[in-house]
Amino acid sequence: MRNLIRPAALAALGWMALASSAALANPATVTYAEPDQFTDVPRSAWDRERILKQLSGHFDALAARLPAGQTLSVEVLDLDLAGRTFPGAMRNPDLRVMGTGADWPHMRLRYAVKEGDKVIKSGEDTLSSMSYLERINRYDKGDSLRYEKAMLDEWFKSKIVVG
Repeated sequence: MRNLIRPAALAALGWMALASSAALANPATVTYAEPDQFTDVPRSAWDRERILKQLSGHFDALAARLPAGQTLSVEVLDLDLAGRTFPGAMRNPDLRVMGTGADWPHMRLRYAVKEGDKVIKSGEDTLSSMSYLERINRYDKGDSLRYEKAMLDEWFKSKIVVG
């Protein structure tokens, strides 16, 4: 019995690796126009880099949903994360609090979807999610970009993959 389980497990792992490499075969090309000048990003360079890396990863996941042969490039022009930040003291990190004021997530971006060398869709959009706390969110409560990701998913579904 043990001899049957091991090959099956290895085969499953091989299929998972193949599927994940196919999904990342055409990751999004993401650039950030002066991220230290964005409306609202973390103050510390390492935390800002962490947030932008997570955001780039989400664009990669969205690009993986494009039809074969299509690629996505995005330039983030401005970013205002959900909530308000209250500076931490000494070694304590900044505290981000979600509320009902004008603290919903905003993002301004320029994008292009290409098929080979041909641009099939492009534009510049301003995204916002005013009712971000009232919507169902499929992302984990511990995900620091759960509201921004939901906003990007909605944009991608309505602007990029129509239908």
